[in-house]
Amino acid sequence: MHLPIATHRVEFLHHPHPGYPHLTAWGIRIDGTDLRVLVAEATRALWSREVDEDDYTPQEREEFLLGQHAPLHLDDDADGSRARAHFLGDAPPDLRARDTGALCLLGCSCGIDACWPLLAMVRATATEVTWSGFHQPHRPEWGELPLGPYVFPRPAYDQALATPVPLAQDPLTPQLGEG
Repeated sequence: MHLPIATHRVEFLHHPHPGYPHLTAWGIRIDGTDLRVLVAEATRALWSREVDEDDYTPQEREEFLLGQHAPLHLDDDADGSRARAHFLGDAPPDLRARDTGALCLLGCSCGIDACWPLLAMVRATATEVTWSGFHQPHRPEWGELPLGPYVFPRPAYDQALATPVPLAQDPLTPQLGEG
């Protein structure tokens, strides 16, 4: 007997890029939670093996976890077709893993998306889009992160991509000590 896979809700956000407010960022929420928050939770124990907790206050550790990634800055074109292609699995070569085809869903907080990317496999069919196999390519010892898979109904996914939620600032600005 096949159990149905739970579907999720995705929102794409448009807001100034953290640290580079002249650029527009593509943020992501899954089921109402910023993807960076989900990644922070998924990597908390992994980072604790590498970072001496005595070196940071609890607030600094939290800011580090939340700020390890930034929303993507994708070169916008008039109709948004580049971003739609990216999030449907057709990412440009610099935002894609050559060996697996996984693509960048979050970039580095330094402003160079490919510097510290969050990669995942994105598979789109006529009925759904699935994100799975989340990983950090610069930490292969971490393996696949405990995120997803996330399955989104294709019509809702397409609608979310076509109408990103406009925000005046990065929604994590207060938690990142920038607000």
